[in-house]
Parts: sequence; C-alpha cells; structure tokens
Amino acid sequence: MPLHSLMTRRTWLGAAALAAAACTGTAAFAQAYPSKPIKIVVPFAAGGATDVLARVLAEKMTVGLGQPMVIDNKPGAAGIIGTDAVAKAAPDGYTLLLGLSNSMLTNQFLYTKLPYSPERDIAPVYQIAIAPLVLVAHPSVPVSNGPELLKYIAANKGKVAYGSYGTGAYPHLAGAYMSQSQNADMSHVAYRGEAPMVQDLLGGQIQIGFASALQVKAHIEAGKLKAIGVSGERRMGTLPNVPTLAEQGLNDEAYRVAGWLAFGAPAGTPPAILERIATEVRKATELPDVAQRIAAMGFDVQKSSPAQFAAAMVKERPVWERLIKSSGATLD
Repeated sequence: MPLHSLMTRRTWLGAAALAAAACTGTAAFAQAYPSKPIKIVVPFAAGGATDVLARVLAEKMTVGLGQPMVIDNKPGAAGIIGTDAVAKAAPDGYTLLLGLSNSMLTNQFLYTKLPYSPERDIAPVYQIAIAPLVLVAHPSVPVSNGPELLKYIAANKGKVAYGSYGTGAYPHLAGAYMSQSQNADMSHVAYRGEAPMVQDLLGGQIQIGFASALQVKAHIEAGKLKAIGVSGERRMGTLPNVPTLAEQGLNDEAYRVAGWLAFGAPAGTPPAILERIATEVRKATELPDVAQRIAAMGFDVQKSSPAQFAAAMVKERPVWERLIKSSGATLD
C-alpha cells in the first residue's frame, strides 16, 4: 500500500476512534438530556413563517423531549444577530437555531464582516423543509411560461424591473442571473420585506419577482398575478399545477436551487444530543397536521439527519457561492 494511502487510512481510523471515544464520553450526558427547558432562537421577528414553524415544532417536540421549548426571537441583519448568538452559546443542547439558508450558509459569501463562520461555528442538525419560490409576473407582461419570459426580457432590454426582499436573497440572485444570461439589463428593486414587494408587483411598479406561495397564491388564483414557474427540483404541493422552471427547460443551476429552513446548534454540541434533537424533529414533521401545515406554507418537507443535512450543504455551497459572486452583491 502506498505510504500516502496508509497515512490517509490511519488518519481516518484515528478520527473514527476519536469520534467513538467522544460519543462514549458523552453517552451519560446524552441519556440525562434534556433536564431543563431548551431555547430555540429564531433570528427573525415574531409572526413570520420561520417563527410560526418554530412554534408549531416546539409544541410537538416538547412532548417527546419532556421539557419545554422556548422561542427566543432575535431579529436583525438578515438573520445574523440571532445566528451569531447561537454560534457563541454553550454547546450543551440547550440553545438551538431555527434559521434559513441565508444565515446558515450563504451569508458567508455575501457579507464582508460576518461575526461567525457558518461552517465552523454552527453544527447542522436537521433540514426541515426546502422553500422553493414561485416566479410571478404582472398580468401586463405578455408571457405564460419561463421560455417566453426569457425571450420577452431579452427583447425589451432595460425595460423590465424585478423585485426582491433584500440584496443577496434568492429573488435577487435569480433575477440577476436571469438578466445577465439574457443580456436583458433588468432593473433590480430591493424591498424591506416580501409584502411590499408583492404590493408593487400587484400595482405594476415592477414586472416580475420570485415570491413565496404564502404571499402570492391568492393573487394567482384571483388572476392578479401570473405564475410563470417554480424554483427548485419539485413542484409545490400547494401549487401543483405550476411546473418548475426546470421542467420548462430552464435547467441552469440558478433555477434548480432553493432556500431552506433548518435546525442548527452551536459547534461542539455532543453528537448524541444532535441525533436526539433530529429524531424529535423528524417525529414532529411526520405528524399529519404538522406536515399539512408546512406544505400549506409552500414548503417541501424533508427527511433529514445531521449527516444528511451536512452533505446537502456541502453539495449546495459552490452553487450559492457562484450565484452570489456573479451577481456582484456584497454587504458590510
């Protein structure tokens, strides 16, 4: 066996031995866990979709864990304030994060002064749901699908505006990519939240935008907005008749990725505790009433684990990095 292969094998075996020892050392602690209330930090204001989901899951998980789960809203700076608080918390399983892909993955490529490292300071626990968005257009835009929209924006260079609910958010990144790929020179309008963006879409101040089903489904059904297609790999359960953009031939990676909602914990939290939390999240999301609630929000429920979630982030990381760099977006 070549020397480098032998060394690599010994490194893997050594790491495995250390991991086994660590698990053995924390077994007693994990068996006693939890012995007090668990705090779930939501890095967004109360009342939003992330907060609502956290409260639904906390109620169900409390039963299995035998301890209350307390929601702590820490909004601000695109999820950075709350996520940073979790990154700096004690890694004992009593402080968890229920956040989004931006604060747990993509902000590191967007912000020049991020106070934490998502990969170094946050342990992945469970990817709860994928959060695809629906690309909608004002009725005045004479298109009905993705390919037609691409032709339209290319033929109307500099005349189309797209909205987003923040620089670096998926609606901005996907819109920027669409504009660049078609040399369309579209204008980007960033709003302070999704609701005002949708209001301007309805009013025709902007022509297109990616939005959540929660915000636009009623407007689509009323004919006030056109559904062009859905981001991600699968159709939304709440909008089953709207095809994905990929189904329509828009196979670029920019249209196939989607944001997500997930649990994280401070790095260094014992693996046995992460697995315990993940088990309770899975049990909660498999309850019919919870699964239906999540689907109604336009989210795609996942079956996950700490290892599966970590692997998903490794796979997605370069895609998001490319999207953000190509958009030219940077924030302090």
